[in-house]
This record gives sequence, C-alpha cells and structure tokens, in this order.
Amino acid sequence: MRIMSVSSSHLLTQAAAPRSDRAATLKCRGRIAAWLYAVAAMIFVMVTLGGVTRLTGSGLSIMEWAPFRGALPPLSHAEWERLFALYKGIPQYSLVNEGFGIEGFQRIFWLEYLHRLWGRAIGLAFAVPLLWFWATGQIEQRWRVPMLGLLLLGGAQGGVGWLMVASGFERDATSVSPYRLVAHLVVALALYAAILWTALSIRSSDRVRTPSRPGAVHGWVRLVCLLVGVTIVAGGFVAGIHAGLDYNTFPLMDGRLVPEGYGAMLPGWRNWTENVAAVQFDHRLLASVTAIACAVTCWIGLRDPAVPRRPVIVLAGLVAAQYALGVATLLWHVPVVLGSLHQANAVLVLTAALVLLHGLSRPSGMLHRA
Repeated sequence: MRIMSVSSSHLLTQAAAPRSDRAATLKCRGRIAAWLYAVAAMIFVMVTLGGVTRLTGSGLSIMEWAPFRGALPPLSHAEWERLFALYKGIPQYSLVNEGFGIEGFQRIFWLEYLHRLWGRAIGLAFAVPLLWFWATGQIEQRWRVPMLGLLLLGGAQGGVGWLMVASGFERDATSVSPYRLVAHLVVALALYAAILWTALSIRSSDRVRTPSRPGAVHGWVRLVCLLVGVTIVAGGFVAGIHAGLDYNTFPLMDGRLVPEGYGAMLPGWRNWTENVAAVQFDHRLLASVTAIACAVTCWIGLRDPAVPRRPVIVLAGLVAAQYALGVATLLWHVPVVLGSLHQANAVLVLTAALVLLHGLSRPSGMLHRA
C-alpha cells in the first residue's frame, strides 16, 4: 500500500507539471497580446492626430527633426522666436499664414508637437516592453523575427514622416507632397495591421486552429479587406491634393455622374493621383464598391452559422457609418471634426475587417499539449 501511494503521488506530480507550464505559457501570451493591443490603440490615436494636424495645416510648424532634443517644447521666449523665424522662411507662412503672429504660430505648433510626442511615446511603448519580454524569455522563438520586423517598421515610419514634412519646405509648397503623405499613411496602417494581426495570432495560438474557410465568406472578406485598403489610399490622395474642397454635391459631381475633365492629364496615370476631379470620383467609386461588397459579405456571413455574427454586424455598422461620414464631410466642405472622424473611422473599418478575416480560421477550442 505504501509503494502504491508513493507511485500515485509521483504520477500526479508529473501530470501537474505540464498543466502548470501550460498555464504559465497562456498567461505570458495573454500579457504579450494585451501589450500589442495597447500599442495598436496608440497607433490608432496617432493616425487620428495626424488627420487633425493635416486638416488644421499644423504639420509644417516644426522645421527641425530632433528625435531626442525635440521631445522638450520651447522653454523660453527666445526659443519660441527662433522657431517662429524658421517657420517664416517657408512658403506656407508667406502664402497662407503671413501676419498671424507668434500666437498663431503657437496654436499650430502645439498640435504638431503633440503628434510628434505621441509618436515618441509609441516607440517607447513598443521597444521597452519588447526588450523586457525578450530578456525574460517570454517571447517564443517563432514570434521573435516578426517582433523585430515590427520594431524596424516602426522606426522606418519616423523617417518617412520626416521626409513627408520636409517636402512642405520646398519652393511654392504650402502643404506636403501628396505622394509622401500617402506613403506615411500606408506605412502607419501597415504597422497597425501587422501589430493587430500579431496580437490576434498570439492570443489564439494556445488553441489548435482549423484551416481557413475556403467558402464564399472567406473570399468575400478578403476582397473587403483589399477594397478597404485601396479606398483608404485613394482617400489619402483626396486629402493630399485637397480634392474634398471641390465638387461638394452628392451623388453627382457638377451635375454629372463622371465629372468633366476626368482624364485631362497626361500621362494618364497622373489623373489617379493629381487630377482633383478624377481623384475624388475614384474615391467615391471605391467607397461605393466597398460598401456593396461589405453588404454582400454580411448577407452571406449572417446566413452561415459557422461565421461569427458579432464581427460581421460590427463591420456592417462601421462601413455604413463611414459612408455617411464621407458624404457629410464632402457636403460640409471638410470641416475638421468630420474630416477627423472620417479618417479615424476608416481605421476602425480596417480593424473590423481584419478581425473578421482572422476569425474565419477560429480556434477549435483544444489547447496545444505541452
């Protein structure tokens, strides 16, 4: 009896050890996923701040790229005067804001300063926990290369942002290059999407995943994700050339379905990025196609009991809100509040589409055996 008792105790101890290790692994994955979700939320705020900065014309108010020294705001009147003197040397001041004084300069300065400061905060919020998780061995081997890739992409975004701002210092420029603006937006959204997808994958990696659904829903959701991304890029060009300030009627443009002068520029590809009429029409068309594709996706998804209903309904609601915001922003000549909400909600639409796509290969509920 004594021998049997000792053997049973030994077996129970061996069985408990894997469960304990598995629980610790799950807890660690949960912490890492929560950290990545928090960083993604900070990037969402950053994109929204960037929209406000652009709409208020504040992005060119800081003429220096000082990643470390620039974290401190001007602390003396002499420093304010120095920075204002730099700003007065660029075309935006002489062509748009001449004579608005140092008080006007300070108003636009603080928005751009907050935008850059938040960018620094995102860098610290990613790099410092990454170093700690890595040093304590909490990042599994398969996630280490992706994490380094995210770190490098985040660093590249800072450089792209400065190249964008610098384009506004050129002769006769009163705003940044639309091409660099779109590049800055695309890198930000790529970083956001990559961090969100990584967080979703880590959070669900404790379960055995079934293969992605090959059916109609999966294909339609992929299409929606693609259309959302392309529509956002088209919206970046609308913002970059201020195309939303023209043709402020809907659904027609100057009484026409396709505006006059749609293909007026040569070579033809320039119409997609520089022709106000074409850029705005393309954005309208893409938004409408995206809304229709989303409606079809939701109709198919809600009829399929294997598809999670909540992400489908959320996606449908966000797309409807985005379309309404876009029309309202256009009709009211792009007010700052509506323009900012339109940009922020675009990121939420992208988020909902990615969450739905990720959820189509849902965990089966069985844990990996440690």
